[in-house]
Amino acid sequence: MASIMHRSRIVSMICRSQRPPRRRFSTDVSSNPSKESIISSQSIITDQAAAEPPTEKPVEEVTGGQERKAWGFLKYAIVGSLTSASVLAGYATYAYSLDEIEQKTKTLRESVNYTAGDDTSSVEKYKGFLYSAAMTVPVKAAELYLDMRRMIEEQVKGFTEPTSDKLLPDLHPAEQHVFTLVLDLNETIIYSDWKRDRGWRTFKRPGVDDFLQHLAKFYEIVVYSDQLNMYVDPVVERLDTNHCIRYRLSRGATKYQDGKHYRDFTKLNRDPAKIIYVSAHGFENSLQPENCVPVKPFMMDDKGDAPLDTALLDLIPFLEYVARASPADIRTVLASYEKKDIAKEFIERSKDYQRRMQEQRQQGRFWRR
Repeated sequence: MASIMHRSRIVSMICRSQRPPRRRFSTDVSSNPSKESIISSQSIITDQAAAEPPTEKPVEEVTGGQERKAWGFLKYAIVGSLTSASVLAGYATYAYSLDEIEQKTKTLRESVNYTAGDDTSSVEKYKGFLYSAAMTVPVKAAELYLDMRRMIEEQVKGFTEPTSDKLLPDLHPAEQHVFTLVLDLNETIIYSDWKRDRGWRTFKRPGVDDFLQHLAKFYEIVVYSDQLNMYVDPVVERLDTNHCIRYRLSRGATKYQDGKHYRDFTKLNRDPAKIIYVSAHGFENSLQPENCVPVKPFMMDDKGDAPLDTALLDLIPFLEYVARASPADIRTVLASYEKKDIAKEFIERSKDYQRRMQEQRQQGRFWRR
């Protein structure tokens, strides 16, 4: 019994020692209360939300993001390939002609046609077939480029090249010695201009009728203009009532190059050594200026008055002399004038020739005496 009481006292003493101290009211506690920090409810909620463990994304969302990345990479690869192919095609078009590209890609296009021999090993056959399969796409791209460029050049050629390689029919066998006199139209044998208040007006150059009638006896006369045939045909019909002009060639017979229409005498189906081109702008609008006989441009003022012009009549003696003398190559004759006024220079040379011939006759008479 005594031992039990002793134990109960020991337990009660231990419990008292562990009990928290009691608050006691005093003047210090009431005058200075302890200040506690105030925390907002929003910060508490934020901290709790941050402390929550992250939730795992669904499997469908992860695979969808990977597919979008792969598709984006594929799109950039396709755009890059097309851009590179376009740049390469543009450079090849600028730097090389169609025949040069066909020659350079000949080996590439033949590489796709692989044929293995009978004594070829299986490894070599496999390598050959693998290489042929790998080169199929580049070869098809090269063939597509060649076909498209050939088609485009054929279409462009219809606008830039003359309508035919033989613009004139074959010359009659009895006229093989005859020279061809090619005449420009505007500012050479006529003058045309247009204004809003009065429309078109066309004037004949002085002496053009006598020029055509006289030289038609010696030459095959052709009008070669860069105007449309709807303009050339009615003008020539009213100009040439005596039918001295055999053929008319309009813009469709010219070569379009560098923004201008050029006369190409190699397409006339005539000997270039027997072609004379009379034009006020022959050195600028022809591909063979060595055949050109320049004349002064014929123009009218606003009142319709023309200055005294005898350019065509002055040119008749030279052209008649050429037709009668029939030089082997007219280009060497024209080159001797060095772009001078041929009509005046021919007169001076004729006078000099007559003077020398007269001196020779006088010397012959002197020795006869």
